[in-house]
Amino acid sequence: MEGPSPSAAPRPMGLSYAVGASQLLGLAVLAVVGAWMGHFRGGLAWESPQLQFNVHPLCMILGMVFLQGDALLVYRIFRTESKRATKVLHGLLHVLALLVALVGLVAVFQYHKKMGFPDLYSLHSWCGLLAFAFYIVQWLMGLGAFLFPGASSSLRSRYKPQHAFFGAALFLLSIATALLGILELLLFKIKDRYSAFVPEGLLGNALGLLLVAFGALLGYILTREEWRRPLQGEEMALSMDFKKLAEEEEEGGGSPVDPR
Repeated sequence: MEGPSPSAAPRPMGLSYAVGASQLLGLAVLAVVGAWMGHFRGGLAWESPQLQFNVHPLCMILGMVFLQGDALLVYRIFRTESKRATKVLHGLLHVLALLVALVGLVAVFQYHKKMGFPDLYSLHSWCGLLAFAFYIVQWLMGLGAFLFPGASSSLRSRYKPQHAFFGAALFLLSIATALLGILELLLFKIKDRYSAFVPEGLLGNALGLLLVAFGALLGYILTREEWRRPLQGEEMALSMDFKKLAEEEEEGGGSPVDPR
């Protein structure tokens, strides 16, 4: 008698709690950055240069951290839905993250222009622009490899590990960039009072710790082997195709480090 199909596999114990905790942490991050910009920095407004800047941290954390993190979780949450539907949702969440982050980038560049400040001189801005640029490249590569009908199964098999690695690396870079931005903003706005444990400084530090916790929990979810989405039809074919290619290369050309 055959065992249960992968699509009928039950949800692993603890996964739902971990995903739920990650969403609570993510919402807490957004609430804290919203409270910071609203209570201590005067709120949000596109017409006022000072208030327009406040759009930047909110949009960047919403897009490049929260929405990007949720896009990475899609394959853990939707374990039995069709592969194509899951891919589309994964891609759409990344598009939404990019659009929200783009608004944040436009806000900070317009703020700098209106105030006469230089652009792209800090480590935070370098890391942020690098993360955004590579995020676009990563999305386009994923679109071509996994959603474009003409992509071969061998290409998908070979690119899938790289796509997963760079996705995780970009998420970590986004969190690191956000931490740099928090510190930079605190030093710009309350440099003389930061060491006195003023409420704004404490709130900014708490936001940083929440971001670290959010990233760590997502990393834990994504690296738990037993929480991976079960292989289904297309994925099994890709796995077998990749294995076959590897065996053929080994038989035909030998090991790359073979001294012969």
